[in-house]
Amino acid sequence: MRHIPSLRSSLFLAASLLGLGASTTSYADEGMWTFDHLPRASLQKHYQFTPTPQWTKHVIQSSARLAEGCSASFVSADGLVMTNHHCANACLDALSDKNHDYFRNGFYTSSLAEERQCPAMELDRLDSIKDVSADIDRATAGKSGAAYSDARQAIEGRLTKECVDGNPTRWRCDIVSLYHGGQTALYRYRRYQDVRAVMAPEQDIAFFGGDPDNFNYPRYDIDLSMLRVYENGAPVHTPYLPFNPNGPKAGELVFTSGNPGRTQRGLSAAELRFQRDVINPRMIESNTLLEGMLWQYARESDRHRQESQNTFFLVQNRLKAFSGIQESLRSSSIIAQRAQEDDALQAWINADPARVKQYGTPFRQVDAALTTSRTLLPRYVGLRQALRGIAGTALTLVDGTTQRTRPDAQRLAGFHDAQLGEIEAELGAQTPFYPELETATLALALTTLRQQLGTDDPLVHTLLGHDDPDSVAAHLVQSTTLSDPKNRLALWKGGDKAVKASSDPLIVVIRRLYPAYAALRKHFNDDVTAPLNQANTRIARARLAHAQSLGQADERYPDATFSPRLSYGTVTGWTQNGHAIAPFTTFGGMYQHATGHPPFALPQRWLDARSALKPDTKLDFVSTNDIVGGNSGSPVIDRNGHAVGLIFDGNLPSLAGDLYYDITQNRAVATDTSAIISALRTVYHEPTLADELSHGHR
Repeated sequence: MRHIPSLRSSLFLAASLLGLGASTTSYADEGMWTFDHLPRASLQKHYQFTPTPQWTKHVIQSSARLAEGCSASFVSADGLVMTNHHCANACLDALSDKNHDYFRNGFYTSSLAEERQCPAMELDRLDSIKDVSADIDRATAGKSGAAYSDARQAIEGRLTKECVDGNPTRWRCDIVSLYHGGQTALYRYRRYQDVRAVMAPEQDIAFFGGDPDNFNYPRYDIDLSMLRVYENGAPVHTPYLPFNPNGPKAGELVFTSGNPGRTQRGLSAAELRFQRDVINPRMIESNTLLEGMLWQYARESDRHRQESQNTFFLVQNRLKAFSGIQESLRSSSIIAQRAQEDDALQAWINADPARVKQYGTPFRQVDAALTTSRTLLPRYVGLRQALRGIAGTALTLVDGTTQRTRPDAQRLAGFHDAQLGEIEAELGAQTPFYPELETATLALALTTLRQQLGTDDPLVHTLLGHDDPDSVAAHLVQSTTLSDPKNRLALWKGGDKAVKASSDPLIVVIRRLYPAYAALRKHFNDDVTAPLNQANTRIARARLAHAQSLGQADERYPDATFSPRLSYGTVTGWTQNGHAIAPFTTFGGMYQHATGHPPFALPQRWLDARSALKPDTKLDFVSTNDIVGGNSGSPVIDRNGHAVGLIFDGNLPSLAGDLYYDITQNRAVATDTSAIISALRTVYHEPTLADELSHGHR
């Protein structure tokens, strides 16, 4: 459940979770810009285009975010939403049954009545941005460690409660740290929780080329899914991006509106070393183990393959991404360059006693926090990784009901009154539960935790006692009743008393574990997260002040934070190993690329439609837009505010985009809108849906 973050975000805790802000140097086409600080001067200078307030508002209101980690956009007046197939995999998996594998074989509808709600899916649309830096500063002034943590969570609770204005079902409010503490903003989103599947193609065309082609180019995918947002039983009517059925042209200025997840372009040299030496190796090792387990599990039966296919896809994607980032950290000069920048900034601070008084020696504080983190990380993150899936649900119930016994101001982020509705919605969602997969995953996690911490570690002993991981996992998963949303909601609504009285074996073991877990989390928050936040705030503000002294303040964009951003670029290829890579691929190239064997086997629909498709129809294209993970499902938009493409990947050099942007190599990969319209009309015989995209209604 939501209380346990993704593997990647869990490990970013040790490196202060986000980044510190971008460097003071900016290049054409670089940047993930907040909508209240767009690079208008640069756009006008390089492209003779200035986004007007009307254009910006139109893009904001037509863009959306899927709460589970993707971007999306409204593409008709009747709530039709475009995103990637892989962003809807969990929905397709949840809607499937023993007779239908919508993940692999596609999902199709011919009317509104056939559209089916995606369990636990939430779509958020940006409503407003408010700078709350002064509120945070006043609340935390003069505090450190636990006092800082307590003050921070209290002010965040008050701000989010005021933001939702008594209606947390309608509004979602997030505190967003920009420039890693240099600025803090309150983002308010309009929440939609009735999101229904409309259409998704087969997995073999959505992920044509599979893992070998992932993060590569040329690509030949239609990584598409169509959803629809409902409210009060009817489609919502919102601003939307009109579809340009011709797609973009080579050299054209295009924009992406999305929610890039996390970048590390502003991390100090010490934190980059920590990523390289501690975090990334751990991520690669854990995902390699999980990939191997899932590979074996999927080959045991067709049922196991269907149960594990979405998780396997996500793990392979994550593993390739982290391996690419690690290679960049090892082979590039980024850490040495960042060390020089850090030294230069500290020297600038030291040159003025007033600056020394204001900013101090924050890099020393970073070093001290990372030293503590290195000690705590194996136990804290190892435990959080073990408590996922159904075990994570038990932790959400124990932790959440405990937090609710406290005044709102004393609760941890995620458990404030304004956020409880999100937890309840997830607990009540009818999501699929696969006991054998849960057992295998939990057994692997418990085995790994025992190997890392040792048999005699108190956490390991609490979880395993004198039993082995396989038998403990089997007992907990087979005996729990938490797979039923009715039971989860009954415990949640019954509160602390109901959870303490529960005899569910998962609840029982989490109750025993909880005091040690809570103490470990507090230790980490007070002695790692809080000092890193304070140090990074001073570093970020020193960087800003230094940039202002050089007249460069307006050229800075914050590191990505899974909040709405706009990037811009041009549709253009690049040169790789002396060979020119063309910006577009075509249907004809797709058929030439197909071998008839996975992962290069085309679905039968595409084989049947070959003679009816124009081989020169553009399929995928690349652009210089600055994107990272989280941008999946972002629309590509022309200067008229029309959709011309759908982001679904980056090329191999773009994996270094977490660390830096290189316009000569980094490319975003998108599906062309001309390919989408052609596929809907000719391959899938969906004229009504194609007309809705073309005309904005169904």
